[in-house]
Amino acid sequence: MKTSRRQICLAVALLATTVAGSAMAQAYPSKPITIVVAYPAGGDTDAMARLYADKLSQRLGQPVVVENRPGASGTIGAVHVAKAAPDGYTLLLAPSTFSIAQFVLKTSAASSYDVLRGFVPVVQTSVQPLFVATSQASGIKDLAGLTTQARKSELTYASPGSGSPMHILGEMFNKAAGVKLAHVPYKGVAPAVNDLIGGHVPATFMTWGPIAPYAGTKANVLAVADAQRSPLAPNVPTLAELGVKNVEVTAWQGLFGPKGMSAETVKLLNTHLNEILKMPEVATKMATFGALPAGGDAARLEKTNAADYDRFGKLIKDLGIQAE
Repeated sequence: MKTSRRQICLAVALLATTVAGSAMAQAYPSKPITIVVAYPAGGDTDAMARLYADKLSQRLGQPVVVENRPGASGTIGAVHVAKAAPDGYTLLLAPSTFSIAQFVLKTSAASSYDVLRGFVPVVQTSVQPLFVATSQASGIKDLAGLTTQARKSELTYASPGSGSPMHILGEMFNKAAGVKLAHVPYKGVAPAVNDLIGGHVPATFMTWGPIAPYAGTKANVLAVADAQRSPLAPNVPTLAELGVKNVEVTAWQGLFGPKGMSAETVKLLNTHLNEILKMPEVATKMATFGALPAGGDAARLEKTNAADYDRFGKLIKDLGIQAE
């Protein structure tokens, strides 16, 4: 059976295309990668994004830059990444607010995203216990003092934004302790903590890193909202130890890509980040941000995200949590 010249040319062209496509796939990354942080610079998510970006850049041989796109409790940055090309060059380092903010916020079609199906999980980078803290200026030095003062006068608490785990923890605490601290949402961790230590807001529910430098001076750390004391602050009692039961909320962070990102790219990034998270200097630095390394395969982040979406979706409805 004779092969025509046309068939030969088509076969050569197909082979060339296949080889070129394979070479392009193996070339990732061939240009700078952007990690979007949907919060202002200066917060713990931003700081850890820059830590990972530096290590990734060294390992991948390409610049990895952090781009801050704050607003609307993280939805602005998340929507930007959801709409990006799924080529692995635009990623999102998201705190667990990502899973739950849209239950609280009034979003339009243009400012919403599909939490479970609109992104590709890459790796869960950290877990972060949450703490109850007060400003030194408030004069509140322990949890009993906080609940007593809250029953006498109207007190407020700061959070990094409506729909954040800190916001939900605040409302869970209100119900369990029988008080009504009024929620004051900020656009990120840094401005919330700045107002706390400045004495403009008396209390906060926050990760350890941002309040640690001020613990015992400008801030009093009263309790941790976890089942056990945190290795980050082992002298701080749990809420349960102080009589406030069944109020446990742990924050986390994870790296996501747009829907459609290839499994090969996910595996490459997951492998590198797992190795980065095992570096002693990375773990030490993360501790200063109030975070403990997580890691694992992409399925771990997928399960964590889905579990929070389910649990906190129900809690938000039951507690009547709304954006202020």
